[in-house]
Amino acid sequence: MERSEKREFVESLATIFAETSFVLVARNSGLTVADVSELRRKMRAAGASYKVAKNRLATRALEGTRFQGISPLLKGPTALAWSTDPVAVAKTAVEFAKTNDKFVVLGGALGTQTLNADGVKALAELPSLETLRAQLLGLIQTPATRIAGVLQAPGGQVARVLAAYAKKDAA
Repeated sequence: MERSEKREFVESLATIFAETSFVLVARNSGLTVADVSELRRKMRAAGASYKVAKNRLATRALEGTRFQGISPLLKGPTALAWSTDPVAVAKTAVEFAKTNDKFVVLGGALGTQTLNADGVKALAELPSLETLRAQLLGLIQTPATRIAGVLQAPGGQVARVLAAYAKKDAA
C-alpha cells in the first residue's frame, strides 16, 4: 500500500468508527477463503460489516474515537466487524465461532465501554432489536386491551344484576 492509500484507509475506518455503535475484534488465523466468504455473507445478512485490516492502520483509525479501548486487542491476525445493531454483530460472530474453531472472538467496544470475549457472548444472548421492538409494542398494546376490558366489565355486571332482578320480579 502506498502512503496515500494508507491515509485514505485510515480516514475511511475513522469515519466508520464515528458512525457505528459497536466494533468487534476477532482473531481469524487459518480461515479459508470459503470460511471468510461465508462469514462475510452472514455478517451482511445481519446488517454488519466485516473487514481484515492491518493492526497498525486500525490503531491509527481508532485514535480519538470512543473505541480506543480495543487497541490492545489488535495483535496478530485480527479482523474487525461493526454495525449500528450491536446484538446482530455479536450473535453472528459468536455463532460462527461455535462452528469454526479458527475464528475466535477477542472482544469489542460498545460505545466507550470495552468488552472482553465474555461480554460479547453475553451481548449475543440478548434479543435482537426487532424482537425488542415487538416485545415493547406488545407491552404498550396490552394495557389498552386490559383497560377496554375493565371499562366494559362494570356495565356487563350491572346488566346481569338488572336481568336477575327482572327474572325475580317476573317469578
